[in-house]
Amino acid sequence: MQAVIEADEKALTVFLSGEIDHHSAAEIRSDIDLAIERYKPERLILDFGEVTFMDSSGIGLVMGRCKIMKLIDGSVEIANASSAIKKVMRLSGLEMIVKI
Repeated sequence: MQAVIEADEKALTVFLSGEIDHHSAAEIRSDIDLAIERYKPERLILDFGEVTFMDSSGIGLVMGRCKIMKLIDGSVEIANASSAIKKVMRLSGLEMIVKI
């Protein structure tokens, strides 16, 4: 799993690739949280375009970032998720708290 983070004036975009599971989620969370703390973006965009697999750890990753962004009055968006990833997100109810 790899996460490439880009920041601009208002948004922090995280390009995720590979598999998001228990082992990779902790490192990704840490990297994203540090970037949020540093840049304090209005929007966090999680780009799932290159994600090949995601389990419940991925749902937890997104939900945790939603909580952090809410503390700074920001929002979270999911971009480029495959139909399989979208299905996992919808089944978890994630679309009620984040724009997919």
